[in-house]
Amino acid sequence: MSKAVNAKREIHLLVELVGIRRSFGQVRALADVTLTLQPGTVGLVGNNGAGKSTLLKILLGLLRPDAGRGAILGCELARAGRRLRGLIGYMPESAATVPLLRGVEYVSLSGELYGMPRRDAQRRAHEVLGYVGLGELRYRRLEEYSSGNVQRLKLAAALVHDPQLLLLDEPTNGLDPAGREAMLGLLEDLIAETGKSLILCTHLLGDVERLCRQIVVLDRGSVVRSGTLDALRGDVGNRYELAWQGSGEGFLNALREAGLEVASANNATATLVAPLGWHNAGFFRLAAANGVVLTQIKPDEENLERLFLRVTSETKELERMTDKLVAEK
Repeated sequence: MSKAVNAKREIHLLVELVGIRRSFGQVRALADVTLTLQPGTVGLVGNNGAGKSTLLKILLGLLRPDAGRGAILGCELARAGRRLRGLIGYMPESAATVPLLRGVEYVSLSGELYGMPRRDAQRRAHEVLGYVGLGELRYRRLEEYSSGNVQRLKLAAALVHDPQLLLLDEPTNGLDPAGREAMLGLLEDLIAETGKSLILCTHLLGDVERLCRQIVVLDRGSVVRSGTLDALRGDVGNRYELAWQGSGEGFLNALREAGLEVASANNATATLVAPLGWHNAGFFRLAAANGVVLTQIKPDEENLERLFLRVTSETKELERMTDKLVAEK
């Protein structure tokens, strides 16, 4: 792409939110969201109704919060408006295309809506369509585009004005496995080549794990965890996957007596959580004492899906206990 797209601007904080609230009638969409994000790649995850779309619209300046304050790219949300949207490229989940327009016309129109002069928007439309792999389809009408090409077209429209930040809402939605892989590869290349920041909102946790360094977990309108995936995995402790030959009943009992938690066990395998200061030599010592031969010891790193299930279940349990205490009073 051109030097304009490759240009990197200094950003100190990507997002800073304090006490953001938003309700729709009696429905609370966001509750006291406080969040600080560094420049880079961010995954925004949560169940349906968690408040992800509402948060994206507030970041875009399309919705005003009921309470709280915040800034994105150094722009205060309360006074951002058109200037902020000129710094952000937005790829919506819905098709958001205009029938009868040709691809290059659609991307050029998007550039004008972002505030670009018409001639510049037209020139850039050709450039970004070539970058996303739609150069040969630029004069085809939008209703003739496949689902995968529509997703690429929306990405081109989000890139046309060279934004500092991309907000991507379900960019692989509706794509078959080959199309999903192609889109993820394109985004990986874009991140590597331009260094742009992005916030990826999706229910496909594998996409987030592949593309993003920071994670924000929303649950029922609240941020329940945020940070790097490695840091959030640290909550789990020392987990190991073990496999062995021989009868493991006595071995598992010995592990429990040594202070290890047996998270799961099946036949001759187990997942364990070891206490702080545990050394792997202890596994071999206990195995030898109980007549089993270890065939595998490896750290069991928590993936994003398991992390998500863990932190949301912890939040529900905390709320249950709080409600119980309030009821007892």
